[in-house]
Amino acid sequence: MRVTESRRPKDAETHIGNHKLDPSTLMMGHGFDPSLSEGSLKPPIFLTSTFVFQNAAEGKRFFEGITGRSDGSGKAAGLVYSRFNGPNQEILEDRLAIWEDAEAALSFSSGMTAISTLVLALAGQNDVIVHSGPLYAATESVIDKIMARFGVGYVDFPAGASREELDSVMAKAKSMAAEKGGKVAMIYLESPANPTNALVDVEAVHAARAAAFDGELPPIAIDNTFLGPLWAKPLAQGADVSVYSLTKYVGGHSDLVAGALVGSKAVLNKVRLIRNPMGGICDPNTAWMLMRSLETLELRMSRAGENAEKVCAFLRDHPKVEKVGYLGFLEQGSRQKDIFDRHCSGAGSTFSLYLKGGEAEAFRFLDALRIAKLAVSLGGTETLASAPAAMTHLSVPDERKAALGISDNLVRISIGVEKAEDLIADFANALDAV
Repeated sequence: MRVTESRRPKDAETHIGNHKLDPSTLMMGHGFDPSLSEGSLKPPIFLTSTFVFQNAAEGKRFFEGITGRSDGSGKAAGLVYSRFNGPNQEILEDRLAIWEDAEAALSFSSGMTAISTLVLALAGQNDVIVHSGPLYAATESVIDKIMARFGVGYVDFPAGASREELDSVMAKAKSMAAEKGGKVAMIYLESPANPTNALVDVEAVHAARAAAFDGELPPIAIDNTFLGPLWAKPLAQGADVSVYSLTKYVGGHSDLVAGALVGSKAVLNKVRLIRNPMGGICDPNTAWMLMRSLETLELRMSRAGENAEKVCAFLRDHPKVEKVGYLGFLEQGSRQKDIFDRHCSGAGSTFSLYLKGGEAEAFRFLDALRIAKLAVSLGGTETLASAPAAMTHLSVPDERKAALGISDNLVRISIGVEKAEDLIADFANALDAV
């Protein structure tokens, strides 16, 4: 929690001697000093719209930070107004950064607010964005449709693209930017891709960027919601920013909506200068709930991952199942398996299930579920199932859905923390209805 010098919390301990503390341990108290809050073990919820300055000079100094006049970061030296910062949000951001050893983190009212603010901060008129595909449908809309209204173009490539393909994409993007009189503003990735679970080779993207551009490199941002922060840490592979829908695994209880950016301070300072005037920071109550959830993040994700492995082993051999798009089943020697081995520490708990048939069979399966809930989203304590082609990706043109493998017989499943044997019984019963 950052406050004025006279009320600054004690330095947070991240080591005991030479022993570095694990993120799961630090979630219990990092960034919070009980002595500043009447000795409270847990941070209170600071429900206030504004904060009192000790004197006018302090107020001026804080606003110099927010407006970027002091160091250009947009970061205040203390608490000012809840559109800019607040104790709960700052504690949350400190803890989010720990999971990926990141320089900084920013919280937002939703994952899409985080993505939209990031794009607005980096892309200007006539610039070009490079992105992987498929992306979450709303993300594609921001990049491919909304930003197009301001003259921003894009070049996309399929998840899993080879280094040679990536080199070609970078060259195409540079050529397009030159024709438009702009620059290549950013490279936006999603891995695993939603909803196909296809992986992007972040290391190859990083290398292709270095080979294609001189001087200031376009930042690499990656949506890490499906596997992060436990099973994937893409900052270690060369990404500049990890993007999160905190609604999913981090929140983990399907009772809040929030987002975050985690990564390079230089990039996030640009984003902060956009978030300050536009708003979009998450509210204090949501930040407090996320701090609560972070304390059990590793436990919940580990249990869900173990359940998914058991459930997918059952589904893979079922006669009514065409294919299970689970990262634990990647073929040895394949490019996707190579990416997984280099980038991931676990297969996650969200996967794609392709049933034999089409939309009718998918709908019968979904309607017959008893434990799993028919709902969009993922990463909650409960198991969720949905039909992406008819729901989350309905707005995607049919030809693009076909090219990306988002077919009518695809069901996306996010496994929760229920008993695995109960989930298997539920899926077996639902498959009987197909």
